[in-house]
Amino acid sequence: MNELINVFNSKKRIALANDGRLLKKSFFGLIIIVLTFQGGEFGQIVRNSMVDAYVQVSVFVAFTLFVFIGLDSLTKYDIKSLLSNTQKFHVPIAAFLGAIPGCGGAIIVVTQYIQGRISFGSLVAVLTATMGDAAFLILAVEPQTGLLIFILGIFVGSVSGIITDLIHGTHFMQTETKTKIEFDRIKKTFVSKFNFFWLTIFIPGFVLGVLTAFQIEFETYYYNNLLVLVGSIGAILSIFMWSLNPLSDFQCSADKSRGYLSRVIDTTNFVTTWVIAGFLIFEIFIYFVNIDLKIFFNLWSPLVPLIAILFGFLPGCGPQVVVATFYLNGLIPLSAEIGNAISNDGDALFPAIALAPKAAILATLYSAIPAIVVAYSYMFIFE
Repeated sequence: MNELINVFNSKKRIALANDGRLLKKSFFGLIIIVLTFQGGEFGQIVRNSMVDAYVQVSVFVAFTLFVFIGLDSLTKYDIKSLLSNTQKFHVPIAAFLGAIPGCGGAIIVVTQYIQGRISFGSLVAVLTATMGDAAFLILAVEPQTGLLIFILGIFVGSVSGIITDLIHGTHFMQTETKTKIEFDRIKKTFVSKFNFFWLTIFIPGFVLGVLTAFQIEFETYYYNNLLVLVGSIGAILSIFMWSLNPLSDFQCSADKSRGYLSRVIDTTNFVTTWVIAGFLIFEIFIYFVNIDLKIFFNLWSPLVPLIAILFGFLPGCGPQVVVATFYLNGLIPLSAEIGNAISNDGDALFPAIALAPKAAILATLYSAIPAIVVAYSYMFIFE
């Protein structure tokens, strides 16, 4: 009887959490959509930002996700078995899994730590190397920069993890819990009904995005109208689907039990919404304040990497996508983006905070040290 009550209470808590999350997402999405339908110059700025965000960024993020999640879905290799059979190499393996775009590899490492199977240094390594879903954004727009951050993540994460284990030992803050991370078993959601429509917008959107990227423009009335139409529909549809998705962004990208197409679309919608938010923060600030943020950041350039590193402490990938958007728009230097990439932990921090909060907080603080060293070293040497 008690077991049934516990199951009921657990399901009730999950339902309440889902309802609260859905309400916040819906409110956030509604604000963006309302801004879209404003009149005058302000409304035009908002609409142009949304079209640019979708055509110049989102379609390439989606393409990158199709590749990476496709490889992830096709590869059935048991990473848990790999970790159990390679104990001497846990730290570099954890760093490599953390550096893989998205949060799936990092979440696997975090769950292994929570179950007491790997060292605290491995936890530090994976959280240091992880860039989360923001990595897809960088790879889609600047693949060479994305590769640089990927390599840096593995190297810095490995060194940080090894030093941590040398200082504290491999059993430092080791947990004995056998808790397993499990998702709500939801294969399809209400928004999955729009997947086909999403694809019909993505295909022409990707073609237009490629033409825009190669600066191939057709100065015709019909082409410009098509660009605005596809970009507007794609952006609004992405926000709409993200806002009404009952799953957390954490589950959308990390739950391998869900369908390939749904994982790609749901994760793209999440990244798209935050990219649009980043574009709007910039454009609306400029509209009302009339200050050139690039000049502002240049004046405070010594502090910009530190601010980006502090942003990395925020759990989840949303704030990190905004930072990456600022970098891609030329507002902050690469040193700041590198610092944020090293300090941020993506969605992997959520299960760590929930089940091993002291270890998660300490590991996050430890990741700030290499973030500061690498970011400021890059700034002083190359910038």
